[in-house]
Amino acid sequence: MTQRAFPILFITATRIGDAVLSSGLIKMLADQIPNARFTIVAGPLAAPLFAHVPGLDRVIVMEKAKGKGKSHWFKLWNQVRHKKWSLVVDLRGSATALFLRREKRAIWKKLPGDVVHKVVDAARTLKLEGDPPAPHLYISPDVQALADELLGEGGPILAMGPASNWIGKVWPIERFTQTAAQLLDKDGPMAGGRLLILGGPEDTRMVEELRMASARGRTIDLTGKVDLLTAYACLKRARLFIGNDSGLMHIAAAAGTPTIGLFGPSDERRYGPWGDRAEAVRGPRSFDQFMAIDPDLSQAIRHMSDLPVATVIKAAKALLARTEPEAELSPQEAVVEEAIAEEVAEAEEAVVDVAEDVPPQQAIVEEVLAEERVSERDAS
Repeated sequence: MTQRAFPILFITATRIGDAVLSSGLIKMLADQIPNARFTIVAGPLAAPLFAHVPGLDRVIVMEKAKGKGKSHWFKLWNQVRHKKWSLVVDLRGSATALFLRREKRAIWKKLPGDVVHKVVDAARTLKLEGDPPAPHLYISPDVQALADELLGEGGPILAMGPASNWIGKVWPIERFTQTAAQLLDKDGPMAGGRLLILGGPEDTRMVEELRMASARGRTIDLTGKVDLLTAYACLKRARLFIGNDSGLMHIAAAAGTPTIGLFGPSDERRYGPWGDRAEAVRGPRSFDQFMAIDPDLSQAIRHMSDLPVATVIKAAKALLARTEPEAELSPQEAVVEEAIAEEVAEAEEAVVDVAEDVPPQQAIVEEVLAEERVSERDAS
C-alpha cells in the first residue's frame, strides 16, 4: 500500500553559512520519513545548495524586500497557502506558519542564556539540541563526476578559501601564499600535493597573488568557475581546507574535509566549522576584544592581521596528523579483524531488544510542539 505523502515546508536562512549549518535537519527528516516531500525556502545565494535534496518538490527563492516592509513574507505565504502541510519548520522565526494549514509546526525562537553553536541553535527547533544533526549537502553523481574531471589525478589537495563577505574577516592573502608554500614544500606535510583555490566571481582579483605564487601545474584555480555544489564535490576530495570564516568554510566542513577556519572578529562558539575533523584558529585577541574596538563589526579594517602564519601551520600539521587515513591491513590482520567483527555481531544478536518501535513521523514530530499543544489546550 502506497504511503501518503508527508509534505514539509522548510524555511531556512538567507546566508550560505547559516543555510549549510541547518542542512542536517533536512537529512534527518529525509532519513526518518521516507515519504517526505520537501518545499525549501532560502535566500538567493543559499537556494542552490538544496537542488538535489531527495523528495524535493520545489525550492522557493525568497529575496528580502527593499526598505522596512515585510512584503517578502506575504509573497511567500501566497505561494504556499494552498497546501496543507504535515510539518512546517521555520528557522527564521516568522509568523508565516501561523497562517498556514498544517498538522505540526516548529518555529525557531531566540532563547536567552549561553552562546551556542548555530548547529545546536537550529536543532533546538526540532528538540534535537542534545544530538544535533551534522550539516549535510546532497549532490548528484553528475555533479561529483564534473568535480572529478576538474580535479583530475595527482597528489593530495590543499584547498583554500581566501575570501569572505567582509574585509574585517579576511586573512592577508600573502599569508595564505606563505602557508600554501610551507605545507606543499618538498619537506612539508603535503609534499607533492596540489593547491585548489575556491571563491566567488567577485574574488577573482584578490586571489591572483596566491595563484601566481603557486607552482605551475600544481594549482587548480576554480575561483568564480563553479557553483556551490560543485565546490562541495571538489572539497570532498581535498586532504585539507584552510579558509576565512565564510560559507565556503562551512561547506568544506560539511564535506568531511579536515577544515581549518580562521577567526578574528567573528565568534567561533557560534560559527566555528562543525565536526570532529574541523578546528577554529584565531590570533591573540578574543572575539570580545574585537567587539570592543568595532562594536558594529562594520569597519573597513583588516582585523585578521594579528594571526601569524606559524599558528596556522601548527594547527594544520596537527589536524593532518589527527586525520591521517588508516593504513591498509595486511592479509593476516584482515583475518583477525573479521574474526573480531563476527564475535561482536554474535554478541549483539544475543541481546534482546524489548523496546517498542516508534513510527518515524511520530518519533520526529510528536514532541516538536509540546508547548504549543499545551498552550492551545489551555486557550480552549
